[in-house]
Amino acid sequence: MPDPASAAAFYVVFLFSTVLHEAAHAWAALLGGDRTAYHGGQVSLDPRPHIKREPFGMVVLPLISVVLSGWPFGFASAPYDPRWAMRFPKRAALMALAGPAANLAMVLLAALALRLGFMTGVFEAPESIRFAHVARATGGGLWAAVAFVLGVFFSLNLVLFALNIIPLPPLDGSAAVPLLLSDRATEKYQQFLWNQPGLAWIGILIAWQVFDQIFNPLFLLVVNLLYPGVRYG
Repeated sequence: MPDPASAAAFYVVFLFSTVLHEAAHAWAALLGGDRTAYHGGQVSLDPRPHIKREPFGMVVLPLISVVLSGWPFGFASAPYDPRWAMRFPKRAALMALAGPAANLAMVLLAALALRLGFMTGVFEAPESIRFAHVARATGGGLWAAVAFVLGVFFSLNLVLFALNIIPLPPLDGSAAVPLLLSDRATEKYQQFLWNQPGLAWIGILIAWQVFDQIFNPLFLLVVNLLYPGVRYG
């Protein structure tokens, strides 16, 4: 049975990070001229409109998974107008990248906080690292809890970033591909995705199989950058 305090921390960080991800999508769409998510209330860090749209993916599934395994698993989405995306594929691509970019920003902020703690002697590099355990408090107590929460923010947002930039549908990376294509190739690419809805399931299966090979080296790289002179892996 997972530790209740750790499970609660994972769920709270998951909820905030997922809301931030979807709010970034919605905000980027609004800037690009699509007000669909704005009218749905998704241009907000208030979790309620996001939960209302995906109650199972944001509450039921992650709570069940965090209780059973200690790790939250879920999903969310921000609405957009597909006609707008077809008409302005580059804007839609930037909208898609906004979510992972928000998670990457959280990784950087958590890393900065961890680095400041390391430089001031509050935290130290652990002898070994695990997911969410990337720093050790020198004095224990409250700082140990702070180190753990920062580690959860760091690791979970790195997962959301790395997963969503994989260029496979229905992940955000697939919608960002038009930034690399000509207008004609983009049109063909979009039509192909729209006419093959089953690709989403294939994409999820492939991403599930390859994610460890993507995330583990990335995690080690970033943690090693966090502690110059210390080598993990």
